[in-house]
Amino acid sequence: MTEQNADPRRWWALGFLALAQFVVIMDTSIIGVALPRMQADLGFTTDNLSWIFNAYVIAFGGLLLLGGRLAALLGARRLFGAGWALTLAGSVVAALAGTAGVELLGRVLQGAGAALIAPAALTLLMTLFGARPRELTKALALYGAAAPAGGTAGVFLGGVLTQWLSWPWIFWLYVPISLVALVATPLLMPSAPARRGAIDVLGALAVTAGLGLVVFAVVRAPQLGWGSAATLGALAGGIALLALFVALQRARRVPLVRLGIFRTPGLGGANLAQFLLGAAWIPMWYFLNLYLQQVLGYGAFASGAALLPMTVLIVVLMVAVAPRLIARFGAKPLIIGGLWALAAGLVWLSFVRPTGTFVIDVLPASLVAALGQALAFIPSLGTAISSAPPEEGGLASGIVNTAYQIGSALGLATMTAVGVSFGAGRLGDPVALTGGFSAAFLGAAGIAAAGGLLTLATLRRAARPAEAAQAA
Repeated sequence: MTEQNADPRRWWALGFLALAQFVVIMDTSIIGVALPRMQADLGFTTDNLSWIFNAYVIAFGGLLLLGGRLAALLGARRLFGAGWALTLAGSVVAALAGTAGVELLGRVLQGAGAALIAPAALTLLMTLFGARPRELTKALALYGAAAPAGGTAGVFLGGVLTQWLSWPWIFWLYVPISLVALVATPLLMPSAPARRGAIDVLGALAVTAGLGLVVFAVVRAPQLGWGSAATLGALAGGIALLALFVALQRARRVPLVRLGIFRTPGLGGANLAQFLLGAAWIPMWYFLNLYLQQVLGYGAFASGAALLPMTVLIVVLMVAVAPRLIARFGAKPLIIGGLWALAAGLVWLSFVRPTGTFVIDVLPASLVAALGQALAFIPSLGTAISSAPPEEGGLASGIVNTAYQIGSALGLATMTAVGVSFGAGRLGDPVALTGGFSAAFLGAAGIAAAGGLLTLATLRRAARPAEAAQAA
């Protein structure tokens, strides 16, 4: 697109694309402080409460690569609109839910909508600015900044809406946003003709269902027993579906994931780091919310406000500090150091007390954990994207995002099982709850520490510092 025929609406369009990124990320953080209220109103037990989060990220992560393929074939504008329509439907279902099952259906629809919105938004951004390198840099910076901003806003808005209105309003919030986006999409976004090509729907369904079964088995194992027929059957079924997904990718002429891409130096190690980072960070965020409300007695707003220092630190480090550190030291030292700092913060959090205070038991440890998350996230993301050939940058981006979402779901499922086994399900007993939460923090610390060791062993050739910083 030349200077003369540049779309004059492109900056307005960028605003809505940044809004899409903002909303997708906010949808994972806004529910945190509402979890205890939702548990009481909808009948969730402690061991299945994590499904409010996992239902979203499994649908999002499992369908993300399919969303990228559909955007290429059907046109990004069509898919962008379809994603907002699904988000609208899911938000209404989640807001009106009177039972746990209906609530989870709404979250699945929201996750599926995000899986269509995210790849379509990036495709539209490249269509609008790809031929204008100077503007592209600015557009990507604004688009990227919307992610940490969405995470921060979710923590704050979740507390405000839950405290002074009620938890359904965290879902009603998405209704006007989705309606505005549906109106704006045909007016602002560039169109592209549909193309012919194969769509591996079976592969996408296999990986999504396989992940769901594995998470289901892990979450219910403390209640049913790890050796029970139900647990082993669900695990076997999930693993079989994941094996089917891999077999389909090998057999397809045009797969969702070209498996050979994992032979690219640096790509596998960076994706493993993202997977384990999500598996350690999300359990910390989840159980810290529960500790603040169920043990310390914080209200929803106070709980959200208590998490703001940690969230703001992440935003500042990711946006202003991490790219400079990558350019100076390279990605690998930051990934390893960040994962180990996250592990240290989680070990510190494991010393929380039933009669603890925010200033002593939560604030310093959470800031150390946030430091580790921010240092490791950007370089591992940038390394994964910059390690792939330029023509497969979109696929690499989809894979690394999927790795983080899948790691989040499996890590939270595993740590929920650990926490419940040590007392996290005994509501009204602060001592037992604290023991369960401490066990979950320690388990997550083990994941982060192992992530640092595995990164040291597997990330043999990271991308050049400048490339990783630019990709991040």
